Amino acid sequence: MPDGWQWDRTLFRGSAAYYDQGRLPYAPGFADRLADTLGLDRRGRLLDVGCGPGTVTLALAGHFAAVVGVDPDPDMLAEARRRARRIGVDNVRWVEARAEDLPADLGVFRAVLFAQSFHWTDRDRVAATVLDMLVPGGAFVHMSDHKEPPSRPVPLPHPAPPFERIRALVRDYLGEVRRAGQGVLVNGTPGREDLVLARAGFEGFQRLIVPAGEVVERGADDVVAWVFSRSDSAPHLFGDRRDEFEHDLRGVLRDASPDGVFAERLPDTEIMVWRKPSVV
Repeated sequence: MPDGWQWDRTLFRGSAAYYDQGRLPYAPGFADRLADTLGLDRRGRLLDVGCGPGTVTLALAGHFAAVVGVDPDPDMLAEARRRARRIGVDNVRWVEARAEDLPADLGVFRAVLFAQSFHWTDRDRVAATVLDMLVPGGAFVHMSDHKEPPSRPVPLPHPAPPFERIRALVRDYLGEVRRAGQGVLVNGTPGREDLVLARAGFEGFQRLIVPAGEVVERGADDVVAWVFSRSDSAPHLFGDRRDEFEHDLRGVLRDASPDGVFAERLPDTEIMVWRKPSVV
C-alpha cells in the first residue's frame, strides 16, 4: 500500500462511467498469450482482484470454467455487469469486496489476477492470502501497461493529447501532491512486486511483453473521459468546481488540437506471472 495513505471508498468514485471511453485497451491478443503461457483449457477458475468495469475479466472469461471479479466500487461492478450482459458472458460472478477481505469464502482458483490494482493493496498480506487461495502450481498474474516507450517512435498523424498541460491543470485545481480518495500519495505508488511475491513464497517468475503499437484516433471527449477515469482526477475530487475544471480542460485540448482530433499509440502490455509451488 502506498506510504502514508489509507484506502477509502471514494478512490474511484464517479470514474466507472468514463472507463470504457477513456482508457486505452490492452494489447490485442493479451488474453490468448496469457492463456498459452498458463496452459489454460477452459477448466478451473479465475479471480480478478480490483476488476473495475470488467475489462480484463471479460476478455479472459472464455478461457476458464468460471470467473470471479472482485472490486470495492459498486459503480464499477454495475458497469461490469452491464458489459457482461451486452456481450453475453455468463460465467462471471461479481463480488463487492476489497483485496484485504479475501479469501471471503470464494474458494480456490487456478489463477488470481491483478490488472493495475495490486499497488492499492496491503501487498504482503494480500499476497500471502492469494497463495493459500491458489491450487498447487496456480498463477499469480500482474498486468499493466509497459512503461518503456518504443525505441524508434513513428510520427503520429494528429497531435498527442497534451498530458503535461493536463497534469498541470489538475495540480492547479487539486494541489501539487497527487490526490487519491480522501488522501494523497506523497511518494507515489509502490513497485518491486517481485520482492513482495518472493516473501509470500511464490516462485517461477515469467515476464511477457505483448506488443501493441497501433495508432488510434482520440476525440476531445475521449481525453476528457480518460482524465475522469483516473484516481488522481476522479470527478468527486473537484467538488462544486467540476464543471469549471472540465471547461478549462476542454480549453487546453482546443489549444492543442483546434479540430479536436488526437492520436495515441497503444502501449504494449506487460504481464508478470509467479507460481505457487506444486508441493508446499
